Amino acid sequence: MKNVAVFGAGRIGRIHSSNIAALPGVKLQAVCDPVPAAAADLAQQLGAQVSTIEAVLADKSIDAVAICSSTATHSDLITRAAAAGKHIFCEKPVDLSVPRAVACAEAVKAAGVACMIGFQRRFDPTFNDASRRLAAGDIGKPEMLIITSRDPGAPPADYIKASGGIFRDMLIHDLDVFRWILCADGDEAVWLSATGSVLTDPAIADLGDVDSTAVTIRTKSGRLCQINPSRRAAYGYDQRFEVLGSGGLLQCGNQTPSAVVQWDANGIRADKPEAFFLQRYAAAYKLEIAHFFECLQTGTPFKTTVADGVAAQKLADAAAESCKSGQPVLF
Repeated sequence: MKNVAVFGAGRIGRIHSSNIAALPGVKLQAVCDPVPAAAADLAQQLGAQVSTIEAVLADKSIDAVAICSSTATHSDLITRAAAAGKHIFCEKPVDLSVPRAVACAEAVKAAGVACMIGFQRRFDPTFNDASRRLAAGDIGKPEMLIITSRDPGAPPADYIKASGGIFRDMLIHDLDVFRWILCADGDEAVWLSATGSVLTDPAIADLGDVDSTAVTIRTKSGRLCQINPSRRAAYGYDQRFEVLGSGGLLQCGNQTPSAVVQWDANGIRADKPEAFFLQRYAAAYKLEIAHFFECLQTGTPFKTTVADGVAAQKLADAAAESCKSGQPVLF
């Protein structure tokens, strides 16, 4: 039995806590949150206790922690949990600062604990099947990746101000997908160009951010990736990618609440994509946290390590730099 504590009882903390509580051989022992009422409500629902970070780190019976708190707390909590000998699952990003993220990776390595970073798209059944087919050589050698990633609407202003900007917050997932899909054989980015605009809400410019971007990446072997995110898609949460290979194409489309398509005299109708990430990646979140505990049990390496978190953060920083300067970044 693995005893676990969750740091953060907000939206993502509730998702991970519920999934942890449903796993066999795992006990959600404690929930911590700076808002006592939020921690108490979640703990009561799932049969856990309300605790503090200090108490959890001092508790020898707790084997692992899931860090689901605000971005600004991640690196500190990773470092403290590693020093306390706890295995760590942490939502992306490791930190908004690359040097601090690197320091976290070093602290994890020195402590000898396991640390997995929450890039849930690697666990999405559709995306994962594409990765498997690519690895099997079904479309030959990969040459080009196109990623479409569009939110249904922008988050609140307070979130944007603390997020580190669209490249470090939203695009970090797409940059991890780029590394996972196009660089699985050890290839790496050598050239990146990014640009951005404010097209959906002028208030976002006042916050020092953009809401629409275009990123192009070239790898050492010459492969190309193009990412086109937006903070607004009137039709739902738009999550697609396609890989062009020397022998064919792999295309991953959106998920919809129902796969039924109605044809009649008035036209052809189908459901819009899922509303947002909680619905779109519900299965991925369950598979992701199950993978974390399976790997702890078997000693198998994680699919998403702290090193992956650092690598994606470096790409996000490069994209932000390129967008600001108007010049490509060379690695």
